[in-house]
Amino acid sequence: MPHRPFRLPLSAAAAAIGAVVLTSVGAAADDSPDGFDASTIKASSHRFGDAKPHPGARTVPLWTGHTTNPDDGVTYTYSIVGADPATNGASTIQVDIVPVNVSLRGQDFNGSDAVAGVLASPLFQKADYSTTSAATNRFGGHGSGGQLSEGNAGVQLLDATMRSQFNKGGSSYHLFLAKPIVHRAVTLDAPASAGITPTSHGATYAVIDEAWFQPQAEALNTTLSYLHPYRLALFVTKNVVLFADHNPAHCCVLGAHGAVDTTRNNGNGRQSIQTFAWSSWLTAGFFNPAMHWAGQDINALSHEVTEWAVDPFGTNPTQPWFSPIAPQYGCSALLETGDPTLNVGFSVGVNAFDQNPFTDGTYHPQDEAFLPWFMHTAPNTVSEPAQSGSGGRYTFLGDLNPFPFFHGPAPTC
Repeated sequence: MPHRPFRLPLSAAAAAIGAVVLTSVGAAADDSPDGFDASTIKASSHRFGDAKPHPGARTVPLWTGHTTNPDDGVTYTYSIVGADPATNGASTIQVDIVPVNVSLRGQDFNGSDAVAGVLASPLFQKADYSTTSAATNRFGGHGSGGQLSEGNAGVQLLDATMRSQFNKGGSSYHLFLAKPIVHRAVTLDAPASAGITPTSHGATYAVIDEAWFQPQAEALNTTLSYLHPYRLALFVTKNVVLFADHNPAHCCVLGAHGAVDTTRNNGNGRQSIQTFAWSSWLTAGFFNPAMHWAGQDINALSHEVTEWAVDPFGTNPTQPWFSPIAPQYGCSALLETGDPTLNVGFSVGVNAFDQNPFTDGTYHPQDEAFLPWFMHTAPNTVSEPAQSGSGGRYTFLGDLNPFPFFHGPAPTC
């Protein structure tokens, strides 16, 4: 099974822009026997397995596109889940939700406790995206909302994002997620040496070594016989994040997506590629709302599900890009739509789950960068026009994204 190394969290050189990347509430976590300093944590998202399908492989439905980048002259080829937007077709992807309950140092972090909130969220329920009541400001906190996306009322979050990306609002193009099958929870008993359990402002998280967790998550794709390569496997944890380099200070990975070759499971020799995503439901309060307002509920899940759709195998190439608000990714050359916009989100729907003094009764999905941002398409005639009418938008939030480098093509490196 092929693996890619995790991208490391933010280096000390990026500390000056800490106000717009993930940090926890206050200067440090509440008193913890582990001495975990929440002021040092930086968010990231990673790829797990990245198996590549052969022609005719059994996997999720795909379309293949080609875009020539005018900046470097390279024609990039990519595979995206669903129907080709040019056909105005619709595609529905079946979903298996596997709650993952993690036990660490005598405490339980049960993904099964998050399932109801996930099922009721815009990931699977329809919502109106014509406006939003709030969006992240330039400091990472709660900012003003406004007009969002025309022609995207009564659709799911992923569908709205994809329709906006290809300017298909109001058309018959759709990428639906079917009502999931929720399976019995899987329990992972982590050794005490695998992590710590810090508490910050009433929210306790399991902060676990990625070297222990990653193979556990990947193995589920081959050991759970009910998973099927034509379906998305969605592994859901609650308040579980990862650290790199065996060092809890190198935190936090909030989710991942990937693909695992499961050919040996089907018995007929035809290649099977299981695509999957893992992420946690995030209880508000652990991360500083003034600097990471959107870092709660389905924020990380929305990041991973959209990246799964746009880069299902973690192999879609782009010209190397750099995001000033997410320098922990370094110089990336992959079509990972949530990585550059990390920490930018917005409000949608009504959320009655896991409410506390740091919540506001809505869900908080993440903004996503669009294909033209990566492909340096300018002017952008591919995506939905920005709210200002200045041309196609480069992220789903369009003009509501507070950073100017998301109102044009990606910065290069």
